[in-house]
Amino acid sequence: MYVYNPHQSIREFHIMFLVLSYVAICVNMVISRFLQMTFTTYRAPRAAFVGNFDEYEKFNYFLNKTSVKVEEIGYILEGDMPANRIFNVLGTLAGLEDIIKKYEIDQVFFIIHSDDNIERIQEYIDICLEMGVTVKVVMDVAYSRRMNRSDSYVSSVGTYPLITYHTIALNSYEQVLKRGMDLMVSITAAIVLLPLMLITCLAIKLDSPGPVIFKQKRVGQNGRMFEIFKFRSMCEDAESLKHELESQNEMEGLMFKIKDDPRITRVGKFIRKTSIDELPQLFNVIRGEMSLVGTRPPTTEEVSGYKRSQWRRISIKPGITGLWQISGRNDIKSFDEVVELDLKYIDNWTIWSDLEILFKTVGVLIKRKGAY
Repeated sequence: MYVYNPHQSIREFHIMFLVLSYVAICVNMVISRFLQMTFTTYRAPRAAFVGNFDEYEKFNYFLNKTSVKVEEIGYILEGDMPANRIFNVLGTLAGLEDIIKKYEIDQVFFIIHSDDNIERIQEYIDICLEMGVTVKVVMDVAYSRRMNRSDSYVSSVGTYPLITYHTIALNSYEQVLKRGMDLMVSITAAIVLLPLMLITCLAIKLDSPGPVIFKQKRVGQNGRMFEIFKFRSMCEDAESLKHELESQNEMEGLMFKIKDDPRITRVGKFIRKTSIDELPQLFNVIRGEMSLVGTRPPTTEEVSGYKRSQWRRISIKPGITGLWQISGRNDIKSFDEVVELDLKYIDNWTIWSDLEILFKTVGVLIKRKGAY
């Protein structure tokens, strides 16, 4: 059209199209880079580094020039502690599992030379993946073909090839999308349900002495501690009475549940049955400590007894609802089954699965299935 039909408007259209397309691409790049840098700076993943310290300094030089942001927690030694302390030494590879738990590590960078034997780090990669921790291997191109697996992808930082292993389905953009949905739904729900929450506060205050809101330390993503909010459904000294009731625990494993718990108040029975006691967790979601949909938020006592394979269930943010809640909730008596459902959610996450779980949760609430 431009060559054989040289009409003035045709030429203007093509020139304008090319100019606007170029501008649109530039704007898209700037905006997407800004969003990526903003997201990665806010709650940047906590990272530990393993390998040769000189190589680490070279790699870190290139890393700081990218939009990828990490919170550098420290350095994990492959052998014994050197005479001259370097960086912030967290420990040695032999104690990798304990280091991940203690320092709430999200990512581990293995910085490997071309003359290193890759097989020697495989067991440590497996430990990280079993615990839901992302692994990034910085290595020579010639060796990268030997590390390919279905749960990995290749990128680069400066002149360094970077192989990333992960067990979490969410990439950066999907995490932004999930967080956006969390904020939109939780803020809207908090505003709409505010009258109900105020009535509940009044009912709890009139029914029994003690605070309206129950706060408890829970374990969030990769071991981060936070205070979970619930409407108080038990007597004021419920936590101190728990040890007297441990023999009546109806759950198999680390969780503690009793159907006819004597500590529950009159109002507490109703708000538990209707799940109204969970509504203050909307503010945990707004604060970024929880998600609308995720894994069940465990107590510190539960996590202290976790096996290595069970740690992966806290590799994402805990949720107000999840597969456990729509699959039977308190009717499920096995802790291993709860873990299995949580890992199934992590391995098969999509934004559509979150929406499906939210809609099914509404049905469960209406039927009051498994709630007590």
